[in-house]
Amino acid sequence: MIQRLAYNEVKQLLEEFPAVGLLGPRQVGKTTLAIEIAAAVRPETVYLDLESPSDLVKLNEAEQYFEINKGKLIILDEIQRVPELFQVLRGVIDRRKREGARTGQFLVLGSASLDLLRQASESLAGRIAYKELTGLTLEEVLGSGSGGMQQLWLRGGFPDSYLSASDAASFRWRTNFITTYLERDVPQFGQRIPATSLRLLWTMLAHNQGGQLNISQLAANLGVTSPTAKRYVELLENLLLVRTLKPWATNIGKRLTKTPKVYIRDSGLIHALLNLGTTDDLLGHPVVGASWEGFVIENLISVLPEGITPWFYRTAAGAEVDLVLEKNDVFKYAIEIKRSMAPVVSKGFHNGCEDIGAVRKFVIYPGIESFPGPDGTEIISLKSMMEEARLMMK
Repeated sequence: MIQRLAYNEVKQLLEEFPAVGLLGPRQVGKTTLAIEIAAAVRPETVYLDLESPSDLVKLNEAEQYFEINKGKLIILDEIQRVPELFQVLRGVIDRRKREGARTGQFLVLGSASLDLLRQASESLAGRIAYKELTGLTLEEVLGSGSGGMQQLWLRGGFPDSYLSASDAASFRWRTNFITTYLERDVPQFGQRIPATSLRLLWTMLAHNQGGQLNISQLAANLGVTSPTAKRYVELLENLLLVRTLKPWATNIGKRLTKTPKVYIRDSGLIHALLNLGTTDDLLGHPVVGASWEGFVIENLISVLPEGITPWFYRTAAGAEVDLVLEKNDVFKYAIEIKRSMAPVVSKGFHNGCEDIGAVRKFVIYPGIESFPGPDGTEIISLKSMMEEARLMMK
């Protein structure tokens, strides 16, 4: 059993808010974590799977059902399937507040981004706090003593994939996961998208991991219009499977890249889409550097405190920083990501650091030691950089 770092944070939020939303892609471990937390915070808990017809029937008269189970923590899984429940929850929470009950009433789980849920959940403003659950992170697997960084990078962070008995079993799990998402889960969001088109898009994004998002090129390859291709990408982003990283932009008198970079968020899915089942397959493939970059970025973003914004920086003249972590517009970390045990950074990185006014310059590499590098850089392991990122607000 791997202890999720979100455990304590979600528990704390339940002590402060009437409702807590735990968001993350399917199979990332939301239900397991929710049940574990419920056992610790409430002696009596009700769990409802909103994809189960028998559980949905119980909510035909939702207010009455919630009244019968008052005093219990109610877990509502796959809340995006019944968005009209948010309005009901508002009335229940407000009524209980007048009766003196304020916190820890509902734990709602969703397989979609907050942006997708926001319209439905606006009525709960001030009554609900959200936490995104990512795949397993490097800190979590190292803390559990189960496997390590190489296994996590190859297999990705979905628990069933990472904990599989072998690389081959993990690869089969991910292949089936992709097929299930395309054929069953995406249509549940009301999107009429051919599974073959979405798989082709997903595969193209895997080949272009960490590249700039070229909607026109994607549309041409898919044989659809640019607005349609853009909608497909946004769907994968809303399902928390793809991340678009925005460029750092301010008025510094330089021609800056304005197009976001796009990443498939789970490294294991990239490797499955490209048929890379083993470490040898991965190391011999051209995507290896971009896969490592995305893996590092996802792990870092998973630990960022509120108030820290991730960007990348690139100019037409060649100045480039893989990742910029910014606080309060003035406090910036510049990060270069290298998959070499003897990393060398380009002049463009130093130029980019100067342009943005970076206060510290890091180079993340696959090793475990940290040591000073040339020209004020700090060569650092991913684990140590995650610790640094977590401390940025202190």
